[in-house]
Amino acid sequence: MNGLRALVVCLVIACAAVVSPVAAPASAPAPAPSWAALTVPAAAPPVTVSDLAARGPGEAWATGFEQVPDGLRPMLYRWDGEAWSRDATFPGAGEPGWLGTVQFVGKEMWVLHNRAGQGEILRRSATGTWRAIPLPQTLWTYQDFAAVPGAAWVVGEDDTGLKVLHYDGSGWTTQSTPDGVLYLMGITARTATDAWAWADTTTGSTILRWDGTAWRDGKVPLPPNSNVHTTLLEPSGRVTIGGSQYTDGVARTYLMTFNGHAWRTAYPPLGDTYTEGMVRGPDGALWLPMRGDRAFQSKYARVNGSRTTFSYGPERTNAIAVKPRELTRAGSALLSFGTVEIYGSKPNLMSERLGG
Repeated sequence: MNGLRALVVCLVIACAAVVSPVAAPASAPAPAPSWAALTVPAAAPPVTVSDLAARGPGEAWATGFEQVPDGLRPMLYRWDGEAWSRDATFPGAGEPGWLGTVQFVGKEMWVLHNRAGQGEILRRSATGTWRAIPLPQTLWTYQDFAAVPGAAWVVGEDDTGLKVLHYDGSGWTTQSTPDGVLYLMGITARTATDAWAWADTTTGSTILRWDGTAWRDGKVPLPPNSNVHTTLLEPSGRVTIGGSQYTDGVARTYLMTFNGHAWRTAYPPLGDTYTEGMVRGPDGALWLPMRGDRAFQSKYARVNGSRTTFSYGPERTNAIAVKPRELTRAGSALLSFGTVEIYGSKPNLMSERLGG
């Protein structure tokens, strides 16, 4: 009898083991993605980075200029999703000059080119064919450039003052600005009838808007005693403006956001960060390259509502200054492009990627 009872107990225990498997231990959370260094073919130092733009994970372009014995020479780099390479196929690649703002227009890539003092827009087709569109006049200063399907603008100065040059796809015209505008610091556009520019005027900084007919005061309530570094236009209609406000001679960064109905101004803990390289990341947050507090690492800020966090790039041996200048979204990743100065040498190019 005792033997039968023991057999039954053993069978019950065995069945329980089959129908009630041991719970698997909870898996550890996946580590957060970190910035990774990307190799960039060296240029002739010292180098200056102008702009960075991506169409998706497999195409990005970075512009700027390098220092050669006869002066400045333009430089253009392409990201193909795997590696950076230098492109020297564009007209004037071996001549004095520089490359500025880069934009994607339809299937083409457009970039502002100062070619030995003469301004032009370079257009690269999807098949790699280049075409140059000369500007209608020479400017002393080529300050900025914006392009969308059906329109492009170049802003700068000549010996008579401020100039806004407008291209409608077939020819150029000169556009006037409201009275009191002294200088346009930058320009961007969402469509041919929706462009924004930030200006220095007789009464301070102002946002101007082009509505397809004229440039007008945008009526943006900028903080007093402030300037504007950049304006980020998004397809949804959201607008983000970044700049600096000065109080008793001390600058602090502000961000203004327009949600389609009202403006909201915030002062995230960014010090006096220059916001020109600000982008909307794949995670929906704003990302900015920062002035680093570590000589051997880059630094980035992520602003998501009222929360600001910081991340660092990989450590670079013997670096004394790592300066990411521009950021862009490349699919599910962020790309940065800037300069790194290694002890004993002049600043050269660097690039980093987060995610993807």
